[in-house]
Amino acid sequence: MAIKLLMLVIFFAIMVSVGLYSRKHATSVDGYVLGGRSVGPWLTAFAYGTSYFSAVVFVGYAGQFGWKYGLASTWIGLGNAIIGSLLAWVVLGRRTKVMTQHLNSKTMPDFFGERFNSKALKITASAIVFIFLVPYTASVYNGLSRLFGMAFNIPYTYCVIVMAVFTAVYVILGGYMATAINDFIQGIIMLGGIVAVIAAVLSGQGGFIEAIRKMAEIPSDVPVTMGQPGAFTSFFGPDPINLLGVVILTSLGTWGLPQMVGKFYAIKDEKSINTGTVISTLFAIVISGGCYFLGGFGRLFDNPSIHDEAGNMIYDGVIPYMLSTLPDILIGIVVVLVLSASMSTLASLVLTSSSTLTLDFLKDNVIKDMSEKKQVRVMQVLVVFFIVLSVVIAMDPPTFIAQLMGISWGALAGAFLAPFMYGLYWKGVTRAAVWASFITGVGITVSNMFLHYIASPINAGAVAMIAGLIVVPIVSWVTPKQNKEQVDAIFECYEEKVVITKKRSLEAN
Repeated sequence: MAIKLLMLVIFFAIMVSVGLYSRKHATSVDGYVLGGRSVGPWLTAFAYGTSYFSAVVFVGYAGQFGWKYGLASTWIGLGNAIIGSLLAWVVLGRRTKVMTQHLNSKTMPDFFGERFNSKALKITASAIVFIFLVPYTASVYNGLSRLFGMAFNIPYTYCVIVMAVFTAVYVILGGYMATAINDFIQGIIMLGGIVAVIAAVLSGQGGFIEAIRKMAEIPSDVPVTMGQPGAFTSFFGPDPINLLGVVILTSLGTWGLPQMVGKFYAIKDEKSINTGTVISTLFAIVISGGCYFLGGFGRLFDNPSIHDEAGNMIYDGVIPYMLSTLPDILIGIVVVLVLSASMSTLASLVLTSSSTLTLDFLKDNVIKDMSEKKQVRVMQVLVVFFIVLSVVIAMDPPTFIAQLMGISWGALAGAFLAPFMYGLYWKGVTRAAVWASFITGVGITVSNMFLHYIASPINAGAVAMIAGLIVVPIVSWVTPKQNKEQVDAIFECYEEKVVITKKRSLEAN
């Protein structure tokens, strides 16, 4: 216990120290929200990765989908690395950096407002961010607190409050730069921790080959492969269709999440994007691939403690029970690992929420003539507000982790992914198409919460994203186009960059 507590004390001390160090970067709006748009590739790549993977992934998703799909759940991690990291950086990174800097937009709602010349779109997008990031934030607390309960026997309430307080301190003090530096430190911890944990868990089962042999003997309880042994060690698992839905939501979904895309706004320059792409992808392979690979062995740890009184599975208890058998020093590493992942995600979420609400909703709409200093102060106050609100929800979460996160990701990515991506590349996207995507993404996700016409919130989120990708081009073709001169002026910045890059390349050769 002394070792575990010491590790936590050191961890929290470093986080607060980074917040104090970063105060000089948080005096202006650009500095507080985007680190002055001067964050290097390593910090940006780690910030992207650590915001992506939190206790929701390590405890909730890895536990639930590892149990359902066995070792095939590793495909989710690989999908996260290839689609959610590599392709996201390649497709969105450079254009997002160039266009948002040209438009001087600091948030995703701000991008919609400037790109489509619509204040109403900007306000509506900020409302969607506000509503759907809060349950996601609550789900982060939930996953982390289960591990704390296992490791320290500390009540859930205390875990949530301690985590919230320390996150609030360093986000309020240092803004984006504090979160980026802490994300880098936390990312290093995550990389070392996941490797050590996987090795320890497999060793406890007699090694990798023996663990596979045991998994192969477990009969499937999925209707399609009912009773079939070996389903949980097969290439695509016992339920490949639903597995594909999870891969789509958790991988493609990042393309439309404001806290993820915002990392491209802040990166130093276009050259840094190439370096960041490689780092971010490798990070995702190790962390996400490792989490789901570990979760794939969950059925070897079946126990009455991970079932409720009616015999129903408690998916959020799978990973904590799996890790409870480890030595104290490794449990301490696991707690710090998941704490690192969760605090980085939480910091990113509350910073995104507070900046969006301040810059896109309150500024010039509710509060007129907000000075630079006042904007920063309002954002700092809203950081506290969002953390308190998410704590209240986390105290009595409406459903278990994966579903809570699925609803948030589905609504946000379903609403934003298509108009954001098309808006970066295609001049023909219309204002009506953006509205249609907002309505479709939020409509599918929210209506499914009540009507349940799609069995899983995860699959509902995937459907919402795909629907947006179809709806935006169709509506754009049949609705009035934007002013051609305005659109040409927006795209001119990127076209000029392309010409300059080609010229430099020819000169170098």
